[in-house]
Amino acid sequence: MTTLLGLVILASLAASPLAASETVNVRSSCWASSRLSEDVATIARAPGRWACGDRAYSLSGERVLLRFEIDAAAPLPQYLFSRRSALQAVHLVAIDRDGAMRQAFLLSSDLHSSLRGGYFKAPLSGITSDTRQVVVAFDLPSHRMTLERAYLAPADLTLGPDLLRSLLILAMLAGTLSMPLIFNAAFYRILREPFVLWHSALTISLLLTILISSGIAVVLFDPPAMILSWMTTVIFGLTVASGAMFTYSFIEPGYMHPLLRKALLYCAAWAILLSTFHAAFPFVARPIQSTVYTAAFAPIIVIFILAVADALWRGSRAAKFQAVGYIPVIMAGLVRLVTGVVPWLESNDAMFLFYAGCACEVLFTTLGVADRFMTIKHQRDNARVEADVLKRLSERDPLTGLLNRRAIEQNFEKYRADGYHTLAVLDLDHFKTINDLHGHGTGDAVLKAVAEVLQADLHVHAFRLGGEEFVLLVRGEDAPLRAERRRQAIPAAIANAVSGLGHPVTASMGIADAPPDADMVFAELYRQADTLLYDAKLAGRNRTKVSSTQAAKDHANSTFDDAAICG
Repeated sequence: MTTLLGLVILASLAASPLAASETVNVRSSCWASSRLSEDVATIARAPGRWACGDRAYSLSGERVLLRFEIDAAAPLPQYLFSRRSALQAVHLVAIDRDGAMRQAFLLSSDLHSSLRGGYFKAPLSGITSDTRQVVVAFDLPSHRMTLERAYLAPADLTLGPDLLRSLLILAMLAGTLSMPLIFNAAFYRILREPFVLWHSALTISLLLTILISSGIAVVLFDPPAMILSWMTTVIFGLTVASGAMFTYSFIEPGYMHPLLRKALLYCAAWAILLSTFHAAFPFVARPIQSTVYTAAFAPIIVIFILAVADALWRGSRAAKFQAVGYIPVIMAGLVRLVTGVVPWLESNDAMFLFYAGCACEVLFTTLGVADRFMTIKHQRDNARVEADVLKRLSERDPLTGLLNRRAIEQNFEKYRADGYHTLAVLDLDHFKTINDLHGHGTGDAVLKAVAEVLQADLHVHAFRLGGEEFVLLVRGEDAPLRAERRRQAIPAAIANAVSGLGHPVTASMGIADAPPDADMVFAELYRQADTLLYDAKLAGRNRTKVSSTQAAKDHANSTFDDAAICG
């Protein structure tokens, strides 16, 4: 419905009073060509040089002349209007019924843009009620459209209510084109995908095309007509290039043939090269240059259509949005291509179709960008979840479910920042005997029972470093006591979980403490606790050894007596 509404608005624009004065406009009746060295007045007086009733204009001559017949009963023309394209100069000759002539000469740099989009204007001086013919000579015209669209009018367009309404509609369309830039900025902050940038470049180039091809640019800053002419050419190349790069990066990986995707890169470079060369050197091969320039875009259209079709055939979701959004723009390009290449067809830039294409591009490709954005975000969220799961799995001991050495080493600084300054290393006594007498299955059951005793809480993190060795990270003033209670609970827990062992399974433990302000790494603190564990083993096992500073602190607080330490 939005698209239909936009087309209705554009249709009203096409039918606006911009063409209301066509009934009093004067079109050329005859044309001639000559060399630049020939005199314009001499050709005007030579009837044999003129071709009348034939509008198949040719650019083969250096100068092309158009003759306009003036009706004495109609309003006198005051301006020449024609489509902007590169040319060298314009000669204006007014011929009275008595044969008197008045001439004017304008360089291309002196031509001004008209409020009628895409046209330049030149004032006609010396037109009187006796004037019966006006001859206009274009030096080195570069496009047939300049000749085909030339006409004389009694007045220039003015910013009246009707024209203002038309420009306002185009301004609204330009404003609509600017909206995707806001969305793209938000998208790019979250996902740094290149297709978002290329879509922004495409949107900007379309926006500039609308401003320059309409009368909005004339209202805003009124640049010379030839400036807008070469700007239109360059921006057209940028539009095609950014569209090709957008397609290259927008279609999902694996949903386009690699050769077609690579060809889009060459299309972008080719479009930039063509438009830049044509704008900078419009007279190199002037008689055929505009035709060759237009025809040179045919491979780009073909490759683009093949690329989108291939992506659709492969099941690309993004290609569906792009195909629908680009249909009017592609149709406008085909109209320009066919009418610009076929000699007997009048050139047509299909601006109405182009404006409709802009509306469709804004609607559908922006929806496509949003859809692709959500798809990529969903894929990345899933990938992050899977990565988090794998990370958690990589930090867990598969037998006991406790955290492993990798987890404590990678997160030690974080644990310390959270207040875990006490580290206890715990080792089961004579565990090898259990495996030798009862088998590894029983040994695994013993380890699982130990893990149940050592389960973490708000103040304790438990780790299995390997074999029968475990580590506790504890925080709080009573940290050693918390660790000791877990060690002392091990024999009863194993006896309840594993039957037939014949003797209690005990554990030895060493406890070291890192002062909160000390810059101590895990390896250093672990070495201290492991040394204390070794001392506990030498002292007869089934006991805990605490670092001297921690033991003194615990004795002062009366929370960890000798009996608890010795077990």
